[in-house]
Amino acid sequence: MTATLQQMTGPAYTRIYAFGAARGENAVPNEDLIEPINSSDEWIRQRTGIVTRARAVAETDAIDLASDAAAEAIERSGVDAADVDLVIVATISNPKQTPSVSAIVADRVGANPAAAYDINAACAGYAYAVAQADALIRAGAARYALVIGTEKLSDVVDPADRSISFLLGDGAGAALIGPSETPGIAPAVWGSDGSKADAVGMNHTLTEFRDGVAPWPTLRQEGPTVFRWAVWEMAKVAREALDVAGIEAADLAAFIPHQANMRIIDEFAKQLKLPETTVIARDIETTGNTSAASIPLASHRLMAEHPELSGGLALQIGFGAGLVFAAQVVVLP
Repeated sequence: MTATLQQMTGPAYTRIYAFGAARGENAVPNEDLIEPINSSDEWIRQRTGIVTRARAVAETDAIDLASDAAAEAIERSGVDAADVDLVIVATISNPKQTPSVSAIVADRVGANPAAAYDINAACAGYAYAVAQADALIRAGAARYALVIGTEKLSDVVDPADRSISFLLGDGAGAALIGPSETPGIAPAVWGSDGSKADAVGMNHTLTEFRDGVAPWPTLRQEGPTVFRWAVWEMAKVAREALDVAGIEAADLAAFIPHQANMRIIDEFAKQLKLPETTVIARDIETTGNTSAASIPLASHRLMAEHPELSGGLALQIGFGAGLVFAAQVVVLP
């Protein structure tokens, strides 16, 4: 007689229980960055909407930021840290290639021996991680998941680069996800277009730096290419995410896009024809672009400023390096 393997099943639905956040200790105004790029405060504000950006001190790394954000999310959720059995960290700025940020954070917050792994999907990383946590919980592979986006992008900035350096900030945002009696996370619409991978990303490899043939790798982008792709192609993805969730733009209490650029956010709102009642996250103004951390950081601030949004529907969409993207509708905690 052939033995039959057992398979696990989990709850039918999941939801976000709580958010946590940590931002770099310093608020860096535009005036501190304009000399190396031969620019002005007015130019940066007009092009990006950024007034200041959060940047961490030298002693703080992406792991520290992630640990602080995770600890807050756990505390606010009411879930015991020992019951968290999955930690997913989205980042492009792990200070080491290995070990993973997630395993260290799991230990720091008391979730040891949770399953833990990092993902690199750049500015879409957090949305990717939410989709994975939702699927793994519903499959029975985990019960409570800690999803974190964390970045210390000031470590990979060339202060003289006009394409992206003035955009970037440091921070971490976290969400505690668990089972729900009603749907709280809609299916993700995600994908990539690696044919345009050179539009935004690192300008050199670590091996080139090691061999002395290139300087320390930093982030660069083709601004116009990224802007056009984000505005036109990602608006289509956002509309598809609404369709698969079975809702319309008019149903949204909040819109939480990746905080890439205020002009992109404003154009998104126009493309989606969002009603005036939809609150739009604009965390970029004082935090900057924090890649994988931007959506959870913006969500955390939005809930602090608008607690009445609790229980409402929010559309979140991440997009970035490698032209990777993910969008989904979630119920706000």
